Amino acid sequence: MTNRINSIQRALIAAGVHGNEFTGIYLLKKLEQHPYLMRRDNFETLTLLANPKAFAAVRRYIDIDLNRSFKKSDLQDLTRSSYEYIRAREINNLFGVNGKTPVDVILDIHSTTANMGLTVITNVHPFNLQLVAYLQSVNPSVKIYILPKSEESSSLPSICEFGCTIEVGAVSQGVLKADIFQQTEALIINALNYLEQYNRGEILSFDNGLTIYHHIGTIDYPRNESGELQAMIHPQLQSKDYEALEPGQPMFITFDGQTITYEGESTVYPVFINEAAYYEKGIAMCLTKKLSIPNYSPTLSLCASV
Repeated sequence: MTNRINSIQRALIAAGVHGNEFTGIYLLKKLEQHPYLMRRDNFETLTLLANPKAFAAVRRYIDIDLNRSFKKSDLQDLTRSSYEYIRAREINNLFGVNGKTPVDVILDIHSTTANMGLTVITNVHPFNLQLVAYLQSVNPSVKIYILPKSEESSSLPSICEFGCTIEVGAVSQGVLKADIFQQTEALIINALNYLEQYNRGEILSFDNGLTIYHHIGTIDYPRNESGELQAMIHPQLQSKDYEALEPGQPMFITFDGQTITYEGESTVYPVFINEAAYYEKGIAMCLTKKLSIPNYSPTLSLCASV
């Protein structure tokens, strides 16, 4: 694997994969109304409102989760007739590798009810790491969440090897918050700036090192045999995304006030804590391990580290 790819010809800014995540959708509308904000000299930027029916209905999705509909097998299976499967094929036929207007990089904007701040989710491909390292160097509050390829294979960015998913929060579903909107806009502008510099062949240096959070698994809420919740996120853990959770510390609290502690053997860093959309997926939180790489160089790969 080499760090250098050919120059970026076309980038895609996507939003509204989930129709009730307003931050990205209204940022997309702003960029379309003021195209100079995303115009760069050496590549083209396209936009995509991914799930317009769900947006019109102010729902996460119509039939199934669009962000779980891009597996290659699903895209090739023409018998899958739900709205989101059809929409996924349409998007792939437009912007995928063999599409009408194939893109080189995808920036997919989401929002979360969890206290994730500005989070950029990607894999360990060197190009993607260079991009997110730049974003973290410009804004040290940006968190980098690394997903293995197998975990992201059904998301919209998976139709393109390069790019990332941007998660911003905490913000309620179907709600806009001005500060989060503005922070997200700045992040997108910085990402486009990086792509422009990349095409110029400029070597970027990052003095702050690189901190990443690598996905290691998920934990569901305690449930009974019927699948009903038996506990909630413990108050001491609520909104503590990216903070250390030590063995023996509170994780859940039952409805009658009994504490359930974390029984793992090592320190973890939970994210997506109490995400509203994940109740149906059986996920109370995702667990990550924290890795700090001092003096990270964009000429290095982290593949061996994670």
